Parts: sequence; structure tokens; C-alpha cells
Amino acid sequence: MRKTPSLPKTRALTAACAVLLLLSGCKTKEDAVTPQVSVQLAPVTVGSISQTIETDAVLTPLSMAAIQPKVTSPVQHFLVQRGDRVHVGQLLLTLENKDLTAAAKDNEGAYKAAQATYETSMKSTLPEDFARAGFDLKQAQADYNLNQSIAAAREKLFQQGAIPGRDLDLARNALLQSKATLDLAQAHYKALETATHEAAIQAARGELQSASGRYQNAKAMLSYTEIRSPIDGFVTDRPLFDGETAQAGTPVITVMDTHALIAKVHIAQDAAASISLGSKATLQVPGLSDPYPAKVVLISPALDAGSSTIEIWVRAENPQQTLKAGTPVHVSITGHTVDHATILPVEALQTAQDGSHFVMLVSPKNTAVRNPVTVGILNAQQVQILSGLPTNARVISVGSYALDPDTPVTITAADSSSDGDKQ
Repeated sequence: MRKTPSLPKTRALTAACAVLLLLSGCKTKEDAVTPQVSVQLAPVTVGSISQTIETDAVLTPLSMAAIQPKVTSPVQHFLVQRGDRVHVGQLLLTLENKDLTAAAKDNEGAYKAAQATYETSMKSTLPEDFARAGFDLKQAQADYNLNQSIAAAREKLFQQGAIPGRDLDLARNALLQSKATLDLAQAHYKALETATHEAAIQAARGELQSASGRYQNAKAMLSYTEIRSPIDGFVTDRPLFDGETAQAGTPVITVMDTHALIAKVHIAQDAAASISLGSKATLQVPGLSDPYPAKVVLISPALDAGSSTIEIWVRAENPQQTLKAGTPVHVSITGHTVDHATILPVEALQTAQDGSHFVMLVSPKNTAVRNPVTVGILNAQQVQILSGLPTNARVISVGSYALDPDTPVTITAADSSSDGDKQ
């Protein structure tokens, strides 16, 4: 059976509990002291600071030529490979040209014949011209009839699938040429029937000019089968191989001048106002640890209609072919520079909800103080303070974010190893 404690013992236990509670309450008040926050100070310096405009771009070659043939023909032989360095006027490839060579020779002969006819007409009399014109007309008519029959026969063979289309095209071309010759011969003969000797000379001169035009056209068509480089540079694309058909109007080889590359950027008008020709710039290129030097070489004189920005070209010299066309890069352009500016590390600056700026200072009582400031140039590392910063102010850098005013702070030295990592 449990024994009930006596009254004196109960009072003694109650008193002991009261003492313990009192001691416990005292200890809680002592522990409720506001803790101090460790912070680091930002160096306040005076020096030069430059505005930095940053954006992204893609490297493009200084010049590029996607060379397209003017005639459709199989590739006879490539003289260069992808990656080869070429020069202006260098022969890059040749196309099959046997038919065009024959056509050029045929027109050359017709031109020489017309030239001889013209020279003879200058010395001959009208009856001799008339007789020759009649002979030429008969010859032209016979040639036309022959070519007409050949074209008709090849048309049937082509429809039956017995010959390729090129044979039919050659027959049609020969027919057209013979028809033109016949027309000229008929016109010449009719003119001599009623014309004077001077008119005969004019007709001969016209025939000579027409023959010359056909000959020059045939030579031009033949020259189109030799593809030459219009610029200095490197072969960057060659989609065909020997024997494959090159289509007229389709690039068969691409040459790029990459001794320098261009990054074309679009920048807001207010930011572009601080940039001038020759302004220094750097490119952050994937695969390269160090920034690549560049400079501004072109500033558009007008705003882009679609984006209301200004196009700026940044040029990077590329003598060792370190940079590659088509590479995405991050561009940093150095704009306006201010000397003797009050400068803080950018991590010391904070922005309020209303867009204003402030820094946190350490008061003489070692408490945090919110201090509004006016800023000027702001880049990725530093900020220019225009006004609002007291003399000999102790500005908090590390530890200032979300720090309430009047919070006790303890100033600690910067970790040298961390600083080394940042550099």
C-alpha cells in the first residue's frame, strides 16, 4: 500500500521545483541575445571602369562563294579537296564538254566563213554576189532539210527510248542553227534581188555579226565547264564526286575566306551609343579557355526595322585558323570608359523592389545599415558609384544579401583560396 508523503516533504519539493524553474528562466533570457552575422568588406577603389555590352552571335566568314555551274553536265574531274586553300582564278573542277567543244568549233568555222564572205563582198560586184547568194541559199536549204529529217527521226527514236535526250537536243540545236542560216541566206538573196551593192555589203556585215555572236556564245558556254574560284579562301564543301552530274544553279563547291571571321550582333540603341569603330571586344569561344581578342569594324547607320536595334560587326583575326565559321560565341564589347571613378565589386550592390540601388554598410557600432546609392557604369565585375556613398564607408560585400538593418555584424577576412578560385 502506497504511503502518502508528509506535508513538510511536499512543501520542500514544491520549493525545489520553483528554484529550478527560476534558474531555467534566467538561462533562457541569457541565451536570447541576438547573434552576430559574419560579413566581409568590399574594397572601395578609384580608377577606370568601362561599360561592357554582352550578347551572343555566330561566327561568319569574311566572304563566301557557293559556286554554281551555268550548265548541267557530269563532273569530269575535281582538282581540289575539302579543306584545300585556293586562290582567285584557280581552276577547281571541270565538267564534261565534248558537245560544247564541237559546237564552239562549228560556230568558229561559220564565223570565219562569214568573215571571208564579207571581205569578198567588199571587193566583188553585184552579179557575183547574187550568184553566190543563190548558191548559199540552196546550200542552206539543203542543210535545213537534212537537219529537219534527222531531228524528226531522232524524235521518234527518243519516244521509243532508243536514244538519250542529249542526242535529241543536239539534233534540235543543229536544226535551229540551220534554220537561222537558211533565214539569213533567204534574206540575203531577196535583198540582192532589188538591192544595190551597198545593201549587199550591209547584208554581209550583218551575217558576219550574227556569226560572231553565235561564236562568242559557243565559247562562253564552253568556258562555263571550267569552274574557277572567285575568292581566296578554303574549300569548305564539295558535295559531288567525279562522274556525278552537276546541276545548273546548284552549288558544286563552296569557298570561304576565313583569315578573319565576323560576329554580327544586334544591340539596343542606347547601348550602341557608347560603341565606336575600333572598340575592343572579346569572344568567348567553346573549347578555348581564354577570351579571343576582336574589335568593332562596322556600325550600321540605321536601325533594324524589325527589332529597332543596331547591327554591329565584330571582327576577329584568324591567321592560325583557330576559329571556325558557324561557331556560336559570347561577345563582350568594351564601350564608354570613365576615369577616376568610385568603384565597388558588383556583388556589393543590391537592387530594391522599386528598381533603386543600395549597399549595406557597417556602422561604428558594428551593425548593418542600408545606404541608397546612385550607380553609373555597371559591368559583370564592377559598378561605378556616382553618389550616396559616405567617405571612409565600410561596404559589405559577402553576407549583405537579405541582411536586415541594425543586425550586429562581425567583419571577417576574405578567404584567400576562394579569391584565388574567382580570379
